[in-house]
Amino acid sequence: MTPDPDQHVSLGEMYSDYFLDYASYVILERAVPHLGDGLKPVQRRILHSMKELDDGRYNKVANLIGNTMKYHPHGDAAIGDATVNLGQKDLLIDTQGNWGNTLTGDGAAAPRYIEARLTKFALEVLFNPKTTEWTPSYDGRNKEPITLPSKFPVLLAQGVEGIAVGLACKMLPHNFIEIIDGCIAVLRKQPFELLPDFPTGGIMDASDYRDGLRGGKVRVRARISIEKKNLLRISEIPFGTTTGNLMDSIVNAGEKGKMKVSKIEDNTAEHADILVYLPAGVDADTSRDALYAFTDCEMSLSPNGCVITDGKPKFLGVTEILKASANQTRELLGVELEIKLRELQEKWHFSSLEKIFIENRIYRDIEECETWEAVLKAIDDGLEPFKKLLHREVTEDDLIRLTEIKIKRISKYDSFKADELINGLEDAIAETEKNIRNLTRFTIRWFENLKKNFGKGRERKTEISTFDRVVRTQVVAATETLYLDEKNGFAGYGLKKEKPIEKCSTIDDIIAFTADGKMKVTKVAPKVFVGQRPMRVAVFRKDEDLIYSMLYRDGRDGPVLAKRFRVGGVTRDKEYDLTPGKKGSRVFYFAVHRTEAESEAQMLIVHLKPALRLRNVSRPFHFAEVGIKGRGSRGNIVTKLTVDRVARAPKDFDPEVGA
Repeated sequence: MTPDPDQHVSLGEMYSDYFLDYASYVILERAVPHLGDGLKPVQRRILHSMKELDDGRYNKVANLIGNTMKYHPHGDAAIGDATVNLGQKDLLIDTQGNWGNTLTGDGAAAPRYIEARLTKFALEVLFNPKTTEWTPSYDGRNKEPITLPSKFPVLLAQGVEGIAVGLACKMLPHNFIEIIDGCIAVLRKQPFELLPDFPTGGIMDASDYRDGLRGGKVRVRARISIEKKNLLRISEIPFGTTTGNLMDSIVNAGEKGKMKVSKIEDNTAEHADILVYLPAGVDADTSRDALYAFTDCEMSLSPNGCVITDGKPKFLGVTEILKASANQTRELLGVELEIKLRELQEKWHFSSLEKIFIENRIYRDIEECETWEAVLKAIDDGLEPFKKLLHREVTEDDLIRLTEIKIKRISKYDSFKADELINGLEDAIAETEKNIRNLTRFTIRWFENLKKNFGKGRERKTEISTFDRVVRTQVVAATETLYLDEKNGFAGYGLKKEKPIEKCSTIDDIIAFTADGKMKVTKVAPKVFVGQRPMRVAVFRKDEDLIYSMLYRDGRDGPVLAKRFRVGGVTRDKEYDLTPGKKGSRVFYFAVHRTEAESEAQMLIVHLKPALRLRNVSRPFHFAEVGIKGRGSRGNIVTKLTVDRVARAPKDFDPEVGA
C-alpha cells in the first residue's frame, strides 16, 4: 500500500512541516520585497487596485482598501496601514487630506477622510498590461500581477523594512536622482557608488555602509546649530525617530544628569524646528556633543539587504539590486519596443490594404457575389496584383476587416491624408527599429527623460560626512559629587554627609585602591562598596595616562618592594591584585602622578624596626630607580628587613648625608 504523503508519523513531524509552510509563506508572501518590482505583496496589490480604479481623480482610501481586499485577504487594517506608509513616501501615491507627519509621528486621518491616486511617475514606470505576468487571485475570481513590470528600482528609492520567521529585511532609502545616475552608469559600464538619503535630512556617516549588506552600519546625526551661547536649534532629525521621541530622549538625558537643559520648545511644522535652551554658564559646544552622545540626535542604522528572487530570499547589496533593475528596465523597454513595432506594422499593413481596396474600387467586385465565400474570394483576387507591395501575407481576418469598412468612410476617403498616415507610420517604424538596434542608448535617454520630468525637488537632503564618535565621558555634565565613607569602605554620590572627593556624572566609573593591594573599577552609584581601608578613590578616566607608585610588603613576613605602573585596560567590577596576592600584604606608600618626571622625583625615607647589629634604621629610597611596568609586575626589592613605616623625604633632604 502506498503511504499517504499527507500523513505524519508523529506530532513533531506535523509541527515541523506546518511551521516550515508558515515560515515560507511569511517570507515569500508578506515580509520581504521582490527584486522584480521592489514591492511586498500587499504594496503590489494596493497599487494594482489603484490602477484598476484609476480615472485621473482622487479615490477615497476606504474605497481603495475595499477594492484591494479582492486580492489581499488579510483585513482592512493591514491594507490601510500599508497604503498610508506608501503615501508618506511621496513617490508612487499622490495624497490628499491628512496623511500624518513622519517628522512628528502623528498618524493619518481615518481612511474615509483621506484620498489618493497614482502619481504620474508611478503610471510611467510601474504599469503595462502587455508586459505583465498574471496569476489568479486567492479566490480565483480575479487576476493579479506576479510582479509589476517596474522600470525603476522602487526598493532603493523608498526603502523597506520587514520581519519574517528567522529572517529580516531592512533597505534604507536612497536619492531619486542618484539612483537614476547609477542606472545610467550601469548601462554605460561605469563605476558608481550609491549611499542612503533620508527624507528627514540630517548628517550621515556611511563609511561603514558596506553596500547595504548585513554587518554594515550608517550613523545619522541631527543638524544642530548654535543660535546663541545658551540656545541650540535642531533643524533636521535622524531617520528612524520623530521630534516627539527626540525631545523625550533630551528630557530623559537631563533628568538623569547626563546634560543640563533649561527648556525645550517644539516649533515643528513642515520642517523640524526644536529649540533647546541651556542654563547660564553651560558651554554650547559641549552640550551639542552631549546631545549626540546621550539622545536620539545621533542614531545608528543597520541595513540588511534581502529580496525575493527566483522564488527564494537572497541577500543582495545595493550595487547588485541597482544593476538588476537597470538591466530589467532595458529588457522591459526592449519588449515594449517590440510590441510597439508589431502594432505599427499591423497598422501600416491594414492602412495599405484599405488604400488599395478603396482607391482601386475592389469593393465593387463584391456587388454580384451571392455567398460569403465568394465575397472573400473576390476581394482576395482584387488584391492579388498589389500583394507584392505589402510586408506580409493577406489573411482571412484582413479580408473580413475590409468588408467591415462603412460606405460613409469609402465615400469620404481622402487619398492624400491616407498617404500622410502611411508615411508617418513608416517613419515611426523606422524610428522604433532604430531604437531596438540601439537599445542601451535608448534606455539611457529614457532614464535621462525620467530625471528631467520627475527629478525636480528630489535633490539630496542628507549631508554625507564623516565624524568621530563622541566620547560620552568627555561631554557628560558633572552634576553630582563623589563622596567617600573611609570608615566603612563605601563611595557614591548619595553619601552627602561623608567626605567629598570630586565632581562626577551619573555614568562615570570610579577606581579604588585599598591598603591590602587590591584595585577595582566599578560604575558610580548613590552608594557602592569599594573595599576595606580605601587609600584612593577617584573618577576613572581611560584617557588619563596616570602613573601610580606603590611601596608594599609581600605577605606578613616577606620583603618590601616598590613598583611604578599604569593601570591599562580593566574589566568593570573585577578585583585586581597589585601585589603577588599573599595574605597579610600591606601597602606602606601609594601615590599617583600625571607625568613621568613627577613620578621619578619621589624620594622616600624607609624607617626600619630596630634590630640587633642594625646601625641605620632609616634609609632613603628614590623611585627613579624603578622602571614603569604593567600593574601585574612584582616590582623591585627595597629591603628584606622589617619596615616600621615609610615617609616622604623633606625637600632639603640630601641622600648622601642621610636622614
